[in-house]
Amino acid sequence: MRLRQLPVLLAGFALSTSAFAAAADQWHLPVQVKKLDNGLTVVISEDHSSPTVGVSVVYHVGMRLEPRNRTGFAHLFEHLMFQGTPNAPKGVFDKTITGGGGRNNGSTRPDFTNYIETAPASSLEPILWLEADRMKTLDFNEKTLKNQQDVVKEEIRVNVKNQPYGAFYWIDISQQAFQKWENNHDGYGSFEDLEGASLDDVRKFHSDFYGPNNAVLAIAGDITPAQGFALAQKYFGGIASRPTPKAGDFSEPLNTQEKRIEQSDALAQVPGIAAAWKIPPRASQDQAAVAVLGELLAGSDASLFYQGLVKGREIALNVDSLFGLTGPWEYDGPTLLTVFALYKPDSSADAVLAAMDQEIGKVARDGVDAATLKRVKTRMLADWYNKLENFMNRADTMAKLQTMWGDAGVVNKIPEWIEAVTSNDIKRAAATYLIPSNRTVIDRKPAAKAAPANPPAGDKK
Repeated sequence: MRLRQLPVLLAGFALSTSAFAAAADQWHLPVQVKKLDNGLTVVISEDHSSPTVGVSVVYHVGMRLEPRNRTGFAHLFEHLMFQGTPNAPKGVFDKTITGGGGRNNGSTRPDFTNYIETAPASSLEPILWLEADRMKTLDFNEKTLKNQQDVVKEEIRVNVKNQPYGAFYWIDISQQAFQKWENNHDGYGSFEDLEGASLDDVRKFHSDFYGPNNAVLAIAGDITPAQGFALAQKYFGGIASRPTPKAGDFSEPLNTQEKRIEQSDALAQVPGIAAAWKIPPRASQDQAAVAVLGELLAGSDASLFYQGLVKGREIALNVDSLFGLTGPWEYDGPTLLTVFALYKPDSSADAVLAAMDQEIGKVARDGVDAATLKRVKTRMLADWYNKLENFMNRADTMAKLQTMWGDAGVVNKIPEWIEAVTSNDIKRAAATYLIPSNRTVIDRKPAAKAAPANPPAGDKK
């Protein structure tokens, strides 16, 4: 999430393999995986349809694993990874990739930090050299640290503090919905905590979490598995593995009592509401059902919430949804299905929630008709395949899935899981998870405007 380019079973998946019979026309991506002796997992997806490649390096560390009293540190560290090394000073990374016709970025999420590039296939070796170089070490110095602390603070000002609604539907809602610090603290970071980060903190974080044994390298595009594995060994094979701190227990049960919070927003023009429900853990048999349910309820203008609240009752101005900060497949700890809507000033949060509950209740009682379910699945599959057409997205998706699931081949199983969801699955998911007792709500209202001062006597016109 750099300011200059802000983007916005396996064992345990208890469903029979016969239920996942692949459709005849399903696009099956090639996936080859190899682990180097130092622990680096390498994923290759060969595709010669374009003379380009996508590269992703995913480290299994994110907001959930950052040090206490250092909120936002994982995000800060992501910025530092672009500030140079002893062998490639600041600016070399970007110039090398963009100068060769490529582009790059990075982002921080609760369970991982990813670094992505796409470029002509002829630029692959310089990219791998650069990624391996910053995996070994960084240019740790006070000037760079201070500079990036200021950059992240400015990003927070631009994207949170000086924006209407201030991302309350993913920052504030998590703080209210979760109980454990790892899950509920602000991953963007407080100014105080960001300023408190030291060079020793930075060195330790790199040593602890940025070793090859805590990373996945994925390459998609114009390359064979043999070439990809050889290049990975050439550039990364000599990097020693490093001890990685053991992750704690981040699990949380579903909530048992609805929680409602009202907030004031000086920049908002109309009220907004965020309603969030805890969803099942990764690899639950209900994960795919909840993913389809989320699309059915709030995934598009054809969704039940949009048609019911915006078009039908005309109490909401829009409806959007998100699964945590990632999506329905790429998380490794507790996460939320959140629905965010702006509503009309002459309505209320109670009216919006009542309308949502009515739509959810219909699904929990009656399920969904075959035509609607097919339409929702078709849209989800189209979105999934469209994303994977891009080599950078393909490499990044596979690297994330290998990191979260331990199997990049999940990229080919997700369409089967979507197709296998039935109306009864949808009913069960709605009745189990999207219930008021498992819901956290924030009602964000425009701050009252101060009355204008009375003009001095005799000054009226």
